[in-house]
Amino acid sequence: MTLRTPDTPRTLDDHALARLVDDLVDRGWFVGEHFIDAVLCQALRHELEGLVATEGLTEGGIGRGGQHRLRRDIRGDAIHWLDRESQAQRHYLALMADLQQQINRALFLGLFEFEAHFAHYPPGAFYKTHLDSFRGRANRIVSTVLYLNPDWPVDGGGEMAIYASDDERRELARVLPEAGTFVCFLSDRVPHAVLPTHHPRASIAGWFRRNASMEGLVDPAH
Repeated sequence: MTLRTPDTPRTLDDHALARLVDDLVDRGWFVGEHFIDAVLCQALRHELEGLVATEGLTEGGIGRGGQHRLRRDIRGDAIHWLDRESQAQRHYLALMADLQQQINRALFLGLFEFEAHFAHYPPGAFYKTHLDSFRGRANRIVSTVLYLNPDWPVDGGGEMAIYASDDERRELARVLPEAGTFVCFLSDRVPHAVLPTHHPRASIAGWFRRNASMEGLVDPAH
């Protein structure tokens, strides 16, 4: 038997992809357990743990550009943008490129590119209910979250809570942040939150974007 490593090519499961597309159409969000391979999740988690140990993360904020600010009462994670520096990152981004093509082919959303960052939540951290699209520049179209936490306890907190688009007080689902679980949802229609975590919580948050370049202004601007 050949031991497979994170750089071994692997594609997404066709049945899971079909269900993802159907769920985006029917309700605006998808949750798939074991959607991403365990070996890749382990490699990505080890990379994030290395960034935590070497203080290679920056505090997550809200808003962009001149409106960016730190609000620990709203968001408590620390992040590092994926930069293709590791084989594991390149593998994951290749899978997301495949997913982008599949979504565009099925839903004609015109997704242009994918951006993503590691997210580390220390014990006690949370992210209050929010939408992912930014007011006035809604170029984030589809959001993704990949969880990297093996054997997450049911009482560990840190779940993603998904709320109804017409009533943010009505909870539709809670997603345990277990390694390999993948969440995909429409960025401007699905309110969601990260509930307070009782253990260090690792994930990758990502967004498929639509190209909004106009009048010499290049978008996206990271």
